Amino acid sequence: RRAAFSSHTHARTPRTATAATPHARSKQAAAMLVPKKARLSVYRYLFKHGVLVAPADLNLPQHPQIQDVKNLYVVKLMQSFKSRGYVTHTYSWAYNYYYLTNEGIEYLRQYLNLPADIVPDTLRNPRGRRGERDERRGDDRRGGGRD
Repeated sequence: RRAAFSSHTHARTPRTATAATPHARSKQAAAMLVPKKARLSVYRYLFKHGVLVAPADLNLPQHPQIQDVKNLYVVKLMQSFKSRGYVTHTYSWAYNYYYLTNEGIEYLRQYLNLPADIVPDTLRNPRGRRGERDERRGDDRRGGGRD
């Protein structure tokens, strides 16, 4: 009698969703396949500048700064980088701002086979730039200059 009771209760317990059912598949994250050419373009741009701005519109046919790359690819690659701690993310006014972290710099340096002396623009010292700007304007920005 005990075996009959246990089989009866087993039949009444609800089934759990498995990977074969469509319901469970909708809860799993779908992997996005990004062409290697697009991936390399995004990675090179991010490493060169250290920051990346992407519009929140995923339907744009092309990213505004990276040629021949869909905006969807850029946003999804950056989401992956964010989950791994390679970038920090800020969202403001329908734009995503991604900033490369030190871990991200090391990862991209290894992925792109770059030497250690090449660094993103955000880490470069802006020496000499201010003096050049002041000379072009014709003033030294110290005094009022209005006589």
